Amino acid sequence: MENRTARLTVLIDPRKKKLFEEICVQRDLTPSQVVRRLIRQYIIDNAGGRELPEWLTVAAPRGEE
Repeated sequence: MENRTARLTVLIDPRKKKLFEEICVQRDLTPSQVVRRLIRQYIIDNAGGRELPEWLTVAAPRGEE
């Protein structure tokens, strides 16, 4: 897992944000956990020939995405 955090600001439609947050609550996840998981998977799927660090390719424990 990464040792530092950085802020990512995303502008989205308020209706999508509301639905996203409702679904996160239903799945007992925070929006940040879901976004981290999505970004991680996006990097893995689109890395091309890049060598990825082990901390990115090993499954993270729930809540530590």
